[in-house]
Amino acid sequence: MEGVTAIMAEFQAILLEKSGEIVSPSIQTLDASRLPDGEVTVRVLYSTLNYKDGLVLKGQGGLVRNYPHIPGIDLIGIVDDPGSSTFSVGDRVISTGWRVGEVWWGGYATLAKLKSEWLVKAPEGLSDIQCMAIGTAGFTAMQCVLALEANGVVPNSGEVLVTGAGGGVGSVAISILAGLGYEVIAVSGRPQLEGYLKDIGAKNLITREEISELGKRPLQSERFAGAVDTVGGEILAGVLPAIKYKGAAAICGLAGGAGLKTTVIPFILRGITMAGIDSVMAPAEERTKVWSRLAMDLPKDKLDATTSIVGLQDAIKMADEILAGQVRGRTVIDVNA
Repeated sequence: MEGVTAIMAEFQAILLEKSGEIVSPSIQTLDASRLPDGEVTVRVLYSTLNYKDGLVLKGQGGLVRNYPHIPGIDLIGIVDDPGSSTFSVGDRVISTGWRVGEVWWGGYATLAKLKSEWLVKAPEGLSDIQCMAIGTAGFTAMQCVLALEANGVVPNSGEVLVTGAGGGVGSVAISILAGLGYEVIAVSGRPQLEGYLKDIGAKNLITREEISELGKRPLQSERFAGAVDTVGGEILAGVLPAIKYKGAAAICGLAGGAGLKTTVIPFILRGITMAGIDSVMAPAEERTKVWSRLAMDLPKDKLDATTSIVGLQDAIKMADEILAGQVRGRTVIDVNA
């Protein structure tokens, strides 16, 4: 089979263009020759909507330096031209992280050219839509679960807290932890999500205000064996004093702020661990392990229940919603719709 340029000379994408300080998205048909000089050409099937995608679509956060630009930090697709890589034509491949969609043209397009080391084969047992319902958010959630396990937090250790529970990382983390037998307590600023969060595995819901209040003292009663924190800031400062002896918190987000006003007391008196989680530059070996565990341990019915599918035009419209914390669960982008 010849390279993809013989098959698809043009492709459709969300293109971001900047005029002055204004970034404007539009759906355009582009010539395939405009794609960056990646090794592997992928016919994209689906992408997803993450908080970072919302920032890129709105031109916020300084994530994109060069315009025009195609956003989309996640994608799944079929290899049309493997170049000199070890992939084969027809392989199902996933890309998450590596600053694709930020400094490299991303997945909000029907065609992408990527470096081979940025790609992993999609695991058996997960559909294309399920892989993107997982995406960076679900990948990060599983990294958090693995970090808790590595630090001795097991299902019989006690309650595990998940902050930002209604978002992508939080929703998947709850589903995974509950499926593994953990007792999950969800934290959300949206009490109307209580039914949804319990449906995907949370035992109880507590408010952000309750957690923030815990941060007013250096130590609280030992309550949580572990935590998955997607928020940071004041919420994380409230979580740490209530972690049990030798417990752990996996830290992966800063929607609530990058600052952390706390003390060393929980660390030196209770020996707790704060494990930082990075999904962007995770090496291939780790990525393969994470995707394997996701295929094995993530309850598919819970994942499907949190997933909605929209087209490229809807992705543009939803940027404001995800930045405002109004998107529930996972949103998959059908780039061909």
